[in-house]
Amino acid sequence: MTETSAQNENRLIAERREKLGRLREKGSAFPNDFRRDSIAAELHAAYGEHGAESLEAESSMVHVAGRMMAKRVMGKVSFINIQDRSGQIQLFVERDHITPELYQEFKTWDVGDIVAASGALFKTKTGELSVRADELRLLVKSLRPMPEKWHGIADQELKLRQRYVDLIVNERTREVFSLRIDLTRFIRSFLDALGFAEVETPMMHPVAGGAVARPFVTHHNALNMELFLRIAPELYLKRLLVGGMERVYEINRSFRNEGTSTQHNPEFTMLELYQAYAGYEDFINLTQNLIREAARTVLGEVVVEYQGQTFDLGEPFDVVTIEQSLLRFNTGLDSSKLRDLDVLRRVCKENEIDVRPEYGAGKLQIELFEKTVEHHLSGPVFVTKYPAEVSPLARSDDDDPFLTERFELFIAGREIANGFSELNDPEEQAQRFKAQAQAKSLGDEEAMFYDADYIRALEYGMPPAAGLGIGIDRLVMLLTDSPSIRDVVLFPHLKPEA
Repeated sequence: MTETSAQNENRLIAERREKLGRLREKGSAFPNDFRRDSIAAELHAAYGEHGAESLEAESSMVHVAGRMMAKRVMGKVSFINIQDRSGQIQLFVERDHITPELYQEFKTWDVGDIVAASGALFKTKTGELSVRADELRLLVKSLRPMPEKWHGIADQELKLRQRYVDLIVNERTREVFSLRIDLTRFIRSFLDALGFAEVETPMMHPVAGGAVARPFVTHHNALNMELFLRIAPELYLKRLLVGGMERVYEINRSFRNEGTSTQHNPEFTMLELYQAYAGYEDFINLTQNLIREAARTVLGEVVVEYQGQTFDLGEPFDVVTIEQSLLRFNTGLDSSKLRDLDVLRRVCKENEIDVRPEYGAGKLQIELFEKTVEHHLSGPVFVTKYPAEVSPLARSDDDDPFLTERFELFIAGREIANGFSELNDPEEQAQRFKAQAQAKSLGDEEAMFYDADYIRALEYGMPPAAGLGIGIDRLVMLLTDSPSIRDVVLFPHLKPEA
C-alpha cells in the first residue's frame, strides 16, 4: 500500500468512526434483534422466473439481510445490492416508501455495512428481482472501506493474510471453499455407506509416529511431559483395528515441521481410513472409485482441467511399480543394477542428489524417484511396490521382501494418496522401529520413534488390513484448478506481518 492510499484509507476510517459515534449516541449501535427468513439464492430460485405481474399479485413479503456491496442513490429512489452466504439480492429504496429521516440516514451508509430490509418482491423495469424496502435497518457499521481493486500480484499476500476480506469480495474464493465443504461432505457419505465409522484420535502424542516427518514439539505443564503434535493418526487408528473396530476413518488435521511451498503447509488436512481383511489392491480400487465419484458429485463431471492439463478420472488409472518408473526415466540404469548400491550412488550423484552413507538401496531408489520421476507422472497413475526401507509400516511383499505392498497415487506430478497393506507382525514391526531409531540417532530428523505401546497393541493381534491416506488439500487443488495449497486453505501459514 502506498503512502497516499494509506492516508486515504485512514481518512475514510476516521469518517466511519464518526458515523459510528453518532449511532452510539442514539442507542445500540450493533443490534441483534433482526431475524431474516430468506436468502438470495433461494429467492432467485423460487421467484427468478416469475413475471412482474405475477410477483405483484403474490405480494410475497420477505426479510433479508447482508453486506452492502453496491449503492446507487438516484434522488427519490436508490438501489443497493446486499450479499449473504448464498449470493446477492437487490434492494429498492424509495424516499416516499420509508420515513424521510430514515432515507436521509440511509444515504450516509457505506458500502461494506451490514443492513437488513423487509418488503415485497417485485421485478424492476430491467427485469431484476428486487425487494421493495418497507423497513430498512443498519445492523453493523463497517469501519474499514472495502478494497476497490482486489487482484494482481501485489495483493496476493494480502488476500491470504486477510482471508475474511477475500471471501467478501472474491466470488471465486467463495466457490473454492464451498466445493471443499461439499467434498468433505461427500467423503463422509461415501465411507459411511461402506460401513466405515468416523472416529477421533489424539492430536497430541507422547510418541510421534504414523509417518516419516519432523514433528512440532510442545510441553504439557501439569504433567511435565513433552508432547508432539501429530504427524499422522495412523498408529491410533490401527489400535482401533486391534480393538475390533474393523472399518474406521478420520478427517484430521496433522502437523509437520517442514518448509512451505505450493504443495506444503505446516498444518494440513488428511483423510485416513483402515479396513480389516483388506489389502493394498482393494484400496487401489477404493481410492480410484472415491476420487472419481468425488469429482462427479462436486463438479458434475469426471473430466478435470488442472493447470492446462486434462484428466479423465472416468478412465482406469495407470499402474506402474517404482522400479519400472526408474527404468523408464533413467537411461543410466538397467534392471540388473536397480539394487546395486554403487550404481545407485553414482546415478544419484549424476543427478546432484545428496546421499548419506547409511542410505540403503531402497532409500537411494526413492531419492532418485523423487528427483527424476515424480514430476513426469502426469497420471492419474498408481505407483506401487515401494522399498521396505522407506515404508516402515507397510507389509512386505511375500515374493520379494525388499519391497512392500504399498502404492501412491500421482496426478499432475503430485502425490494425492498413499496406501498399503498393513504390517501386523509385531516382531517385524519392532525391528523396523529399531531401524528407524538408528536412523534418527545418525541425524535423520524425520525418522520414526520406537512406539512400545503400539508394539504391545500388535502383540494382542491386529487382523490383516489395509490403510489409506488422501491429502484433502491437494485433492481440492486438483478439483478447483488451484496452483497453490494456500489457495485452498482458509488461513495458510505466513511469515509475521511486517
